[in-house]
Amino acid sequence: MVQNLRNVCIIAHVDHGKTTLVDFLLRQAGTFASHQRVDDRVMDSMDLERERGITIQAKNTAVRVGDTKINIVDTPGHADFGGEVERIMGMVDGAILLVDAAEGPLPQTRFVLQKALQQGLRLILVINKVDRPDARIDEVVNQAFDLFVDLGASEAQADFPIVYACARQGWCTLNRDEIPDLLSGAKKTTLKPLFDAILENVSKPKITDAGGFQLMVSNLSYSEFVGRLAIGRVISGTVKKGQRVTRRGIDAAGNPINEGFNISQLAVYEGLTQMPVLEVGAGDICV
Repeated sequence: MVQNLRNVCIIAHVDHGKTTLVDFLLRQAGTFASHQRVDDRVMDSMDLERERGITIQAKNTAVRVGDTKINIVDTPGHADFGGEVERIMGMVDGAILLVDAAEGPLPQTRFVLQKALQQGLRLILVINKVDRPDARIDEVVNQAFDLFVDLGASEAQADFPIVYACARQGWCTLNRDEIPDLLSGAKKTTLKPLFDAILENVSKPKITDAGGFQLMVSNLSYSEFVGRLAIGRVISGTVKKGQRVTRRGIDAAGNPINEGFNISQLAVYEGLTQMPVLEVGAGDICV
């Protein structure tokens, strides 16, 4: 089961096209039924996020490519949410760095990228908006490389694959020379090269041999129907609906807290939907 999973996050500055890219990844992976109406910027669920086009809370979605499930986590892009960013990096095994072809890497990108590199993640660089008339693709690639080095990237991390994309038109390419033909319509492509890059460069989930079930919680939410929701990644073992588990934490004074409870519901992500399941295994992201 683990080899059929990839967990990846997307890092980008405001307005560099992160949410648009995820929209098209969902569409092209067949996440939505052919008759289903799909809003633009589907992952911007909070009113403020839709209004300002920013990501405040991390969201989760999942797409399937062949027999592989790709969990995609949309990271907060603000230093004010640094604690959440660090937790998100512990959930994934790779990251997509999305950069505007004209603006290049900006400060918001730098903060989250640094966290990803410190976590040892392998990154895929996506140069988006290559259709902009003021695009300066080669210079932006060089700026990104310099940023990686400046932030202490390892030799392997600095040897990142590069994908050139026009997210709003739903295509990308690994070949820089194909861009003029793709822009003119002489050639056609999709986001398949990005899907392939994820499968090739993002490692399978690492499983901890802890001798039992462990879930690393990265986010909390609440449902008026079932109560508290814990969103996270199964680090080891499996968990079943109805299972008795213990939440281990600390209080404000640093004293350990052990709180027992029963898991009333379990869900994994399929597209933007939380799909109820009876059991979740190590490596997957669940609620």
